[in-house]
Amino acid sequence: MQPWRGKWALITGASAGIGSAFAEQLAAQGVNLLLTARRADRLARLADDLAARHKIQVEVYAADLTRPQAPDEIFRFTEQKRLPIELLINNAGFGAYGEFRKQEAQRLLDMVQVNVASVVHLTHLFLPTMVERRSGSILILASTAAFQPVPYLSTYAATKGFDLLFAEGLAEEVRQYGVHVCALCPGSTVSEFHEVAGASHVAGPQEPNEKVARVGLVALAAGKAFVISGTRNLLSMEAQRLVPRRLVTRIVARMFRPQG
Repeated sequence: MQPWRGKWALITGASAGIGSAFAEQLAAQGVNLLLTARRADRLARLADDLAARHKIQVEVYAADLTRPQAPDEIFRFTEQKRLPIELLINNAGFGAYGEFRKQEAQRLLDMVQVNVASVVHLTHLFLPTMVERRSGSILILASTAAFQPVPYLSTYAATKGFDLLFAEGLAEEVRQYGVHVCALCPGSTVSEFHEVAGASHVAGPQEPNEKVARVGLVALAAGKAFVISGTRNLLSMEAQRLVPRRLVTRIVARMFRPQG
């Protein structure tokens, strides 16, 4: 994490889970932080704690990324505060578990807005300056769900598939300008994701969010275009290459099918 010491990082979804783990690890390495999330009270407590313990600068900006105008508002805040963002972590995201036809349409559309549109928008806003100064890093939270269809999490998996392909393609585009882009693909992780998605009963073994965050930051600093967190997850993704896609989808459907 040395490339970012003394510089500014923007973390979306910073108030809990992997987002707060990113904040903790970067703060410990002397990185100044702009933290955004919907819950202003959580952000304020986290900011005060990190600033006091690690002697860094921390700014907060409460933003709801289901609102299409939120990325522009965050960008204007960085301009007003004159915060040169060297590291952008597109961490915010959520899922919704259950049969697609039974889920609320607006919740699914909000998911696409947060998981996909806001990622594209924020990246488009902050990337030009990185290219201009020939340095910068962008980490995008994808998922192991990005590698195959996931029945009963169909929309979520599709958004993460987008994030993975977007990050890999963009990484190759901007490598020539000294900018790194990486997709972090965790499996089940200790966070509020499963509770929010209504899928706590299918969570399975969970990796610590601190470990997942570190895997992503190390891979980004090393110039990797994507990384899968956890040996078990990596082996599972590799094994899927040997099995027909339709069979993988059916197996996953049996695993995730709602009970009752």
